[in-house]
Amino acid sequence: MTKQATSHIEKVEGNYNLSNYETIRENFDWEDAKELLSAAKTGKVNAAYETIDRHVDEGYGDKIAIHYINETEKRSYTFREVKDKTDHYAKILKENGVKKGDRVFIFLSKTPECYIAILAAIKVGAIAGPLFEAFMEDAVRDRINDCDGTLLITDQELAKRVPQQDIPSLQTILYVEDIEKEALQPVDGDQFVEWVDWEDGLIIHYTSGSTGKPKGVLHAHRAVQHHIVTGKWVLDIKDEDVYWCTSHPGWVTGSVYGLFAPLLNRATVVIQGGRFSAENWYSLIEELGVTIWYSAPTAFRMLLSQGDLYKKYDLSSVRHVLSVGEPLNPEVIQWAWNSLKVRIHDTWWMTETGGHLIVNLPAEKIKPGSMGRPFPGVQVGILDDEGQELPRGEVGQLAVRTPWPGLMKEIWGNQDKFKSYFQYEGWYISGDLALQDEEGYVFFQGRNDDMINSAGERIGPFEVESKLIEHPAVEEAGVIGKPDELRGELVKAFITLRQGFSQSKELLEEIRVFVRKNLSAHAAPREIEVVDELPKTKISGKILRRQLKALEIERANANKVNI
Repeated sequence: MTKQATSHIEKVEGNYNLSNYETIRENFDWEDAKELLSAAKTGKVNAAYETIDRHVDEGYGDKIAIHYINETEKRSYTFREVKDKTDHYAKILKENGVKKGDRVFIFLSKTPECYIAILAAIKVGAIAGPLFEAFMEDAVRDRINDCDGTLLITDQELAKRVPQQDIPSLQTILYVEDIEKEALQPVDGDQFVEWVDWEDGLIIHYTSGSTGKPKGVLHAHRAVQHHIVTGKWVLDIKDEDVYWCTSHPGWVTGSVYGLFAPLLNRATVVIQGGRFSAENWYSLIEELGVTIWYSAPTAFRMLLSQGDLYKKYDLSSVRHVLSVGEPLNPEVIQWAWNSLKVRIHDTWWMTETGGHLIVNLPAEKIKPGSMGRPFPGVQVGILDDEGQELPRGEVGQLAVRTPWPGLMKEIWGNQDKFKSYFQYEGWYISGDLALQDEEGYVFFQGRNDDMINSAGERIGPFEVESKLIEHPAVEEAGVIGKPDELRGELVKAFITLRQGFSQSKELLEEIRVFVRKNLSAHAAPREIEVVDELPKTKISGKILRRQLKALEIERANANKVNI
């Protein structure tokens, strides 16, 4: 940040002075974000060092970095303790031959060990590949095979879902139970840190597409510039904050804004294990004094459905709440204001963008239904089908002017897919449809493809369809996102049955469980409808998902009229 802009940051954060914010926007430069990192002084970069070790070197080793809580235990770690543990894991990785650029996958539930393993992989110069804890065999195999992962860190239970014999590149599996048993030997200095270039690989997340298998989105170490400055301005993190992002680091939100951004800004991070429970969530906020809370609209809607339950808890510590993953309903914003006395600040970004692009800053007014305004340094365009910018107020393709630090480095092994995001020179095409009003606020209008967004998780219909037709009863399958009040969309499958099978509740449940067990729980269809045939294109025979979705919308509208 320029000196002029820096003087205004505190005023914006402290006084919410909108005129100063406009000055910041005018003077913003992404390169200035480097000044917040030690790499600006040393010329050397490693995201794990910047996230943890830097704070120890700067005298904050005794500050609490992590609180972990679940139904049965609570643990806390200082920044020095996290550094020691990442050094311990890093030492073991090096002893197992991990070197710069290797792909190291982490398949663990949401525990401190998961976060530490990710940081350790990055510390030794490897590319970390975190996997969501609910993934089943196929999801695990496809992701590790795609980028030739060589080492996996997991535990004895989740290892049962790892088909090692089907992953030729996987040379080693390390179990956290064994790592934790080894004696911890604290290390002075940075002897396990592999210094890398800004463009070297940092982390790879797999995101589902409407066709084909999940795609590996690789981000470079330069992304930490994006993470640290958006953590400061959008998350509004200060030294005394206790920060809770509810996402698992197997999803990009859980890594970027559950791990990197808050710890880069020296917040105390909360990690919560176990399933969702309104009582547990409210109790956690009260017990740990959470001040900043980042979650998904689905979670807020689930809390809203619990009525006055919140009144049993002291939630007064919460000062800033943010949302991500799907459009934020105006009624949820109203609920938060009326019940919790806080505003929910929506944010828009994608796995591919690597960080916040459209946001509601603490300094600005919120327009319910809007994703906010472009972050400083970000230029948004609403484009027509020819790549030309449309006037304000018209719906078109949501695009962002390139480059920015968090932007993906590549789609692993798929240059054609990578290029498809940049079909108009100088623009990243998001695949979303939106409009922008005269004040610059952006309003989401829908997806430009068949992607399903359920409870903030992106699900590719092709992956689900492929798994469905592996069941012996299923001839063909078409999968869509059905509009749902709670989740935004739920996964619905239309199927045709093979000869010899007839529809029954038992069979449909068997098919649903088959997908759940062999792919993942969040991708399993919540509804399955048997049809005589599926709509297809005349030439290629491709299933027309848009017709299936139109049918569901027509049914929903008919029901509203009848009511």
